[in-house]
Amino acid sequence: MSLAVEEVRLNLGHIELAAHLFGPEDGQPVIALHGWLDNANSFARLAPHLKGLRIVALDLAGHGHSGHRPPGVTYNLADYAYDIVQVAEQLGWQQFSLLGHSLGAIISVILAASLPERVTRLALIDGLMPMTGEADTMAERMGRALQAQAALADKRKPVYRDQSHAAEVRMRGVVAVSREAAQLLAQRGLMPVPGGYTWRSDSRLTLPSAIRLTREQALSFIDSVRCPTQLIVAAEGILAQNQTLLAGLPFSVSTLPGGHHLHLNEEEGARSVADCFNRFFATP
Repeated sequence: MSLAVEEVRLNLGHIELAAHLFGPEDGQPVIALHGWLDNANSFARLAPHLKGLRIVALDLAGHGHSGHRPPGVTYNLADYAYDIVQVAEQLGWQQFSLLGHSLGAIISVILAASLPERVTRLALIDGLMPMTGEADTMAERMGRALQAQAALADKRKPVYRDQSHAAEVRMRGVVAVSREAAQLLAQRGLMPVPGGYTWRSDSRLTLPSAIRLTREQALSFIDSVRCPTQLIVAAEGILAQNQTLLAGLPFSVSTLPGGHHLHLNEEEGARSVADCFNRFFATP
């Protein structure tokens, strides 16, 4: 499965990011952020169905065709948020909307809460807040993270004999996806190496977080969002398991059939998500 889309590279000074462009140049400006270990092809099915939007679907740092952080540096939510602000500066967008899935949705909420004057709308897919931790476990968590970072140098990425094999493994990943979704992610996420193919993504993305927000801190970002927000919850996804959290949200919430990648797994799911977001973005 191949895609003919417009590709750009954005040199932010501290890192270079790759992106796909969708929609009319005069459309509403939207930056699309994919999930952990995915890439810009996460929006390959959805973006063509979204109307009147100029979408810049990024490969986040360390993912897809984007650059990796310098040696000795890890991947933190604040750094992702800073990258997005710099992307907007490059594009000349003083105000913009964010479309985020999973990790991308978490980054979107954090950025919208932190710089409410910049973000005009949030369109979120089965993602909301980062995994949280208890204050009294912070030192232990930091220790485990430092040990894991030191041990990473001795680990090697798996090599797959061909792209089809890699896609099959991705289908059975931590969050399972359909065959076509896995093929789309593999198409952009793999690179040739001796013996076959491996993932382009930075191995440091798999390291445990050295610091986690407490639940109170994470909820404070949700409470600080000021722009109109539409959250789509996958009926068989991650957020559906936390009905208590969903019931208290100050956002519009819609539950649609499907798993965590409902916008990518099947064409029908992508159209359902698009219908919801088209109504949202069309609202004055």
